[in-house]
Order: sequence, then structure tokens, then C-alpha cells
Amino acid sequence: MNTFATGTVLESDYRAGVVLAGVGAVLLSGKVVLVKLLYQYGIDAIDVLALRMLTALPLFGAVVLWTWRTPPRPTRADLLRIGGLGFLGYYVASMLDLIGLQYVSAGLERMILFLTPSFVLLIGIVFQGRRVCGRQWLSLAMAYGGIALVVLHDLHLFGGSRTIALGSALIALSAVLYATYLVLSEDLMLRLGAMRFVAQTMCVSSLLGLLQYPILRPVAFLAELPAAVWWLALANGLICTALPVFLTMIAVRRIGAGAAAQAGMIGPASTLMLAAAVLGEAITPIQVLGTALVTGGVLTLGSIRRLPPIEPRP
Repeated sequence: MNTFATGTVLESDYRAGVVLAGVGAVLLSGKVVLVKLLYQYGIDAIDVLALRMLTALPLFGAVVLWTWRTPPRPTRADLLRIGGLGFLGYYVASMLDLIGLQYVSAGLERMILFLTPSFVLLIGIVFQGRRVCGRQWLSLAMAYGGIALVVLHDLHLFGGSRTIALGSALIALSAVLYATYLVLSEDLMLRLGAMRFVAQTMCVSSLLGLLQYPILRPVAFLAELPAAVWWLALANGLICTALPVFLTMIAVRRIGAGAAAQAGMIGPASTLMLAAAVLGEAITPIQVLGTALVTGGVLTLGSIRRLPPIEPRP
């Protein structure tokens, strides 16, 4: 039952929704760490994307089949839009993100992607003529200031300004494409339902990621990968991709998109802690300050009512 929609959110339901959204955000943050671990086995973004889509597709496909039995069903025009949005918002955006992650730290990657709400706002300003108040400009300044601090941190820590800049630019472009996907899919999400719509677009993205692999690589290479790679890929596809998407969607039904998004603010912080524990990435005062600024900026954007609800980033 959608208690949020009926305006009768019980305290127990609210707490459960916050926990679900928080767990979903933590699981999503684990994706970055798992990808970094996969790169240590000598594979690249094309291999990681194929493995991720291969392991996640069965679950998303099952959701599509399960929800197809009940209305509303997408029209032919809807299916064409879903195909285009799946290509843009998940396939291309995921590829850019994975390539960029080869050059930057896990914490920086997650914080750049965390700017998606601000990119949604900027798209509204440029293309939809939205008016922005001083508080919203302040939120943008805080978020981008935090990212600038962490970029400077990575430049100092790793050196190689060109690679850090390239990785940051690719991930930022990924976030812009995902924000564009959110803006263009707002009416479809409202009409078809977020869970149904996400499952359908993820199926499109997964199929594209799998179809490109035989063109670029010999398929036999996947069979030669060690068992550890497949276990990491399975965790990435199911535990850190599909499961958090559905947990967050359930949370949105219980407590609404705004509260669920606020509970998901734990994402950048959990990424820093996981990266430090698993990958040995340092946590410095600059990173903590940058994380606080980005989180504060996105929290401020939570007061914008007309923006589309921000889905979890698979």
C-alpha cells in the first residue's frame, strides 16, 4: 500500500522507509568499490559493463514480465521513448562513468554523480525557463565548491592532472546525461510507475551492453575470467545494482521521493568509508569538507518541489 500517496504515513512505515532508502544508498556506494576491485584483474570498462548487465538483466527482466500483466502498459510510442532513454540514461551514461572511474578515486566519482539533482536544476534553467531563487544558487555553489575541493585533493594525491581531469569530465558528462534522462522521463515515470519504468529502461541498457561485447571483444574471454571476477560481478549486478534500485523504489512509495532522497545522502560518506576500508583510499579533512558541502548543497535542493524525483543511480 502506498501510504505516502494516501497521506497516512505511520511512524513505523516512515522509519522503515528511511532505513530502506539508507540501505539502498549504501549498497549503491559499494558498486564503485567493486568496480575498482574488478579493474585490478586487468579488465576494462567494456568488460565490467558486460558483466554487470549480464548479472543484473535476469532480475530486471523478471520485473518487466511480472509488471506487464497489469495496466498501465506502455504504448508503441512509449516503448520507443523507453528505448531511447535506456540508451541515453543508462547505457551511455554507465559506459562514461566506468571509463572515468579508471582515472579518479571512488569517493570523487560518487560525489560527482551526486550532483545529478543540480544538473536537473540547471537543465530546467537553460531549457525550461525555470526561475531560481538565491537559496538555490547557494546550494549550487556549495555542491560545486565541494567537488572542486575533492578534485584538488585527487590532483595532489595522485598527480597527473590530465588523467584526473579526463576522468572527472567523463563522470560529469555521465551525470549530465542521467539528469537529462530524468527530465525527459518524468511523465513516463508518473504514468507507468517508477519501478516498472526503471526495469524496462534497464533491460534496454543491459541488452545494449551485451550486444556490443561480441563486436568489441571475443566472447570466449569472459569464460576465461577467474571465479573471483564472476563473484565480484555477481555482487555488482545484483547486490549493488538491482537490489538498491528496488529498495529505494519501495522507500519512495512509503515516504515519498524527497524523504527517500534525503536518506540517501549517506551515499558519498559511505563510499569514502568503504573505499578506505577495502581499497585503502585515504580520508582527508579536505575530502570530509568536500563531502559535507556537496551533501549540504543537495539537501538544500530538496526544497525544490517541481523537480522530478531523483531515482537511485544504478
